[in-house]
Amino acid sequence: MPLAAPPALLLPLLGLAATAVAGADMISIHNEEENAFILDTLKKQWKGSDDILLGMFYDTDDASFKWFDNSNMTFDKWTDQDDGEDLIDTCAFLHIKTGEWKKGNCEVSFVEGTLCKTAIPYKRKYLSDNHILISALVIASIVILTVLGAIIWFLYKKHSDSRFTTVFSTAPQSPYNEDCVLVVGEENEYPVQFE
Repeated sequence: MPLAAPPALLLPLLGLAATAVAGADMISIHNEEENAFILDTLKKQWKGSDDILLGMFYDTDDASFKWFDNSNMTFDKWTDQDDGEDLIDTCAFLHIKTGEWKKGNCEVSFVEGTLCKTAIPYKRKYLSDNHILISALVIASIVILTVLGAIIWFLYKKHSDSRFTTVFSTAPQSPYNEDCVLVVGEENEYPVQFE
């Protein structure tokens, strides 16, 4: 299942100081999908130790684990460990092979990496330049055809009241009024009016 969060780049970094240099934050995991995504990514790319430091620490003031980014603790995946242990200077580690979290000393020198995240600039182009050009041409064509149609309709309406035959007339019209009759004869080829 794809993550709903904005695109992020996972950075396994050496030590906590590297997070500030890279402009990244230590990672926080809020659901099973994020945990599975991180685990899958690390299995493909991480060549270090089996345990990697997460962005979580034990806060002795209120006796609970917290994320370094101050986000809420909505998910956990702890292994079965003794809860009676001293938790001062305790951090969370992701075990790469199982995907479970372990408690460990934050100052232990065997920690080879810290899992961090950083935003990736993401620009989505909805339409390519060709699509924009084609769209503009279609719109311009529709406008031109509409204007031409309006002009033709106007001319039709204007000439429909006159006695002249137009392209749009359905029946031929005589240039003479109803009282006029055309008499064809050998001597006279002019119209004659009866009164």
